[in-house]
Amino acid sequence: MRTAEALELLRRYVPRRVEEHCLAVAELVEELGQRISGLNLELALAGALLHDIGRSVTHSPAHGYEGAKLLRRLGVDERIARIAERHVGAGIAADEAPALGLPPRDFLPETREEKLVAYADNLIMGTKRVNFERSLERFRSELGEEHPSISRFLALHREVRSWLNSQEDLKRVVHSHGEAEHQQE
Repeated sequence: MRTAEALELLRRYVPRRVEEHCLAVAELVEELGQRISGLNLELALAGALLHDIGRSVTHSPAHGYEGAKLLRRLGVDERIARIAERHVGAGIAADEAPALGLPPRDFLPETREEKLVAYADNLIMGTKRVNFERSLERFRSELGEEHPSISRFLALHREVRSWLNSQEDLKRVVHSHGEAEHQQE
């Protein structure tokens, strides 16, 4: 699926504020994805655009699951449906899923594309980029210090950093964008 098709589909199903968030996530995915070898960037971009399509059904943690169901009904590539299904937080383990209204199975990102979208989604609050430390702080304050999502997010951060051509790429992408926003304010 081309990004133009994904964007058209997104606009058909979600309100403008969700669309804007998905565009911000896709922008970060593109900037990071250009620095990662072995990534299907077109797939990651389509997944980034459609990761929150389930918000047309619910705003609960089940929005990823609901979005994947919708994408499958629409005949969208299964790989994109899995990106939507597995992007919430840093993934949801089978033992945590029922408490969130999900079937008792893993919703953990597995492919590079799934992981990159899940990671980028956590670095975008609304439409603003935040650094990893700020996102980690949000996880801790919302979920508690010992929640398993925190260790998954830390592992995801380490893994994404390991893919980058330079360890400074992640910091440069997130911080340079944030500095530009502050200068405009």
